[in-house]
Amino acid sequence: MAPEVQACSLLLADDDARLRQFLELELSEEGYAVQSCSDGMAALMAIRQQSPQLVILDWMLPDLSGVEVCQRLRSTGLQVPVLMLTGRDAVSDRVEALDAGADDYLVKPFSIEELLARLRALARRGQSAKGATAEQLQVDDLVLNTASHEVSRGGMAVHLSLTEYSLLLELMRDPGRVQSREHLLQKVWGESFVGDSNVLDVYVRYLRRKLEPAGQPTLLQTVRGVGFLLKAGEPRAVAP
Repeated sequence: MAPEVQACSLLLADDDARLRQFLELELSEEGYAVQSCSDGMAALMAIRQQSPQLVILDWMLPDLSGVEVCQRLRSTGLQVPVLMLTGRDAVSDRVEALDAGADDYLVKPFSIEELLARLRALARRGQSAKGATAEQLQVDDLVLNTASHEVSRGGMAVHLSLTEYSLLLELMRDPGRVQSREHLLQKVWGESFVGDSNVLDVYVRYLRRKLEPAGQPTLLQTVRGVGFLLKAGEPRAVAP
């Protein structure tokens, strides 16, 4: 049993009874405390009431889809790590899942080993964020508090998902220095990450959208062929 997932509470939502039963058994064997449900509304209520440490959502849930459940969670500020399961493998579908606030996605059919690896990475990420020494980081008017996980720019609160927060934290720990794509993927998604490296570009875009409103100086800078760095730049153009 992996020590980092021992007694970790997990909510599993999937309407496929056979798959749900299989995953319950496998996850329980790995040390997860599993609660399961078969529709979106039940999943939403269970997450809000039980506050699990990890969530697995099937995209095609009855009542509310996994995407809708995730959107509702993020709209209320809940940062619980969410892994989305989907049979849809188009790039646009994956982007939609991430746009909804999912921290990772896995296309069906999948191997149980890959699912477990992705859950371990999400669990490590959450534990690392919780165990970080309290400090306040600041770049220009962007402020991040590691104790409360609060982020603000110009005094205005910015609500981030766990993955967005983890990526920003990594960049803010070493502002003004270029960090390679490989370094960021390893630090944020874990050494065992086996997904598409373009997920990094997706989350950089999310952060820019939330942190760089039109007319404000840019913060996330791209160094082509190398990686990304955090420093104040020119104001983003205002659309006519």
